[in-house]
Amino acid sequence: MTARVVDRPLSVAFVFSKGIERTYTLNLDDLPCPALVRDLAQGLVWMAHPHGNVDTKGTSVHYRRAIRQLSRFLHKTGFTGGAGDVPKTRLVEFWLGHRPEVEQMTRLLLRSVDAQTGTLRPEVREYLGGPALREVSRSNSTPLAPYSDAEWRRLRHCCDAITAEAMADQRAALAEAETGQDPRAGGWRPMANRLWLLRRKGPWTAVQVADYLDRPLGTVLCWASAVEPRSRLFPTLRVTLAFRLLLGMTSGIVPDGLDDLALDDVDWAGDGAILLSYVKGRTRRESLNLPADAVRVLRRWLDYSALLREFAPEPARSALWLCSSLGGRRDSLTPRFSADSVQKWVAEQGLLGDDGAALRIHRHRIRTTFEQRRDKSAWTGRTTIDPNHSARVEGDHYLTPSAGPQREALESVIEDAQSDLVRRAGTPLVVAGDDARAAAELPHRIAHLELTDAVVVELVGGQRDVFTAACADSLAGLHGPAGTPCPARPWVCLLCPLAIFAPRHAPNLLRLKAFFAPQFRLMTLPHFMAVFGPYAHRLDSDILPRFSPAVLAAAAAAVGDRDTELPLRPEEITR
Repeated sequence: MTARVVDRPLSVAFVFSKGIERTYTLNLDDLPCPALVRDLAQGLVWMAHPHGNVDTKGTSVHYRRAIRQLSRFLHKTGFTGGAGDVPKTRLVEFWLGHRPEVEQMTRLLLRSVDAQTGTLRPEVREYLGGPALREVSRSNSTPLAPYSDAEWRRLRHCCDAITAEAMADQRAALAEAETGQDPRAGGWRPMANRLWLLRRKGPWTAVQVADYLDRPLGTVLCWASAVEPRSRLFPTLRVTLAFRLLLGMTSGIVPDGLDDLALDDVDWAGDGAILLSYVKGRTRRESLNLPADAVRVLRRWLDYSALLREFAPEPARSALWLCSSLGGRRDSLTPRFSADSVQKWVAEQGLLGDDGAALRIHRHRIRTTFEQRRDKSAWTGRTTIDPNHSARVEGDHYLTPSAGPQREALESVIEDAQSDLVRRAGTPLVVAGDDARAAAELPHRIAHLELTDAVVVELVGGQRDVFTAACADSLAGLHGPAGTPCPARPWVCLLCPLAIFAPRHAPNLLRLKAFFAPQFRLMTLPHFMAVFGPYAHRLDSDILPRFSPAVLAAAAAAVGDRDTELPLRPEEITR
């Protein structure tokens, strides 16, 4: 179980599956009606992840408020029993006097208790199975519109400028710190001495520096004198948020997944590839192979935050996002990016939207924009060939055939393409019997080709054989100019409507099958499917299965599995 009830003091101890704060104890000891609260606490345990949706501190706190309100209400009526003693009338009275959200949570708690123990009164159990008195209001929200190109560029430029400036300032500060000395000996006023101390001690506040120097705070230094060197060496909230926004803009990961990232979630697959694991609140744990831009952002952040990470205790050290400007305590180095802090950051940077007002940063909208921009990443924005032409003018000039011959040529191209699709969809003509049976069946099966009796005799006798099959008309011009011998490669016959496959062709068909095997190993899958895929599929699924096993076994004995057995061009030979 990821949660359990603690009786002294009465509380629920949680172990969450996500987030930086993985453990939390929900205190319930101060609530009235202890028997009822104990039952509801056990119901909350059975609703914890993975059995329910209680998997964060915030969710557990919401349920505590509902338990508190129900226990206080029943306590005022003199109730002292447990969950099985709660009357239906009191529940209805409680629900009518409180918000629908409270009704929903207490219903879920009581259902959880009854599912495990069956202790509720029958009328209460029946009532819990019905509809709520008041449904929780759902706002009719509209999908977030992506940022415009101008707004996206301004936000990206601002974040890039902040992070680049911070990293350059940190490098300069580290170099200057090497020239300083202990301020106990050299004094606190020289900037190099201040950087020297913070480089070795961490992000100290002015009070901690005063204690180290054993000097009165008001006489030897002021607050700014400690903040300035600290902000040069360690990430501030301003810089951390810029990196956080950049990673969202370049990866498209959901905001809650980015906020709760830890170092263990970053899996390096070489120098330039990262597999990032994160938790999406509405589903389960997911992974993403980061794009190149996101890899660069994450690499820069890890380099920049490495110094602060040296001084951060656990669990802050394991968190991805760190910040030194959260009150000076080393146990509060992990920032939370609230809507207020983000909009304050926007105001400080002077970022404006297209309407001239302050740009509203919604992190889900950043994800929407990332997806939208990725979908049209190959689109140049150009709708015409010549920017001086309108779309109608170019359609008239380049797409609409104006002359008779031009129209006939276009129609011929379309007809050829459609005919080719029909030919590819047709079934191959395979004659699997002996010559006598073939001579009897063949005229009926090739009647659609309108061949003469002499041609049929030649097909049966083998006078019209090519390498892979017998060809009804090698001068038909299906794969080359009409009236000239067909120039197609041997495997093209597998999809040709003029090809007739007989048992005597089985050895060459098997040689062709053996030729496809090394090609599949040498070529990438998309390349093989584009070049040989349709032919290999037709051979394996439509042609060879129509021959008897005895014919195939005899043919296989004659196959040496060498490229020299096929009529290949020199550049096609691989073995």
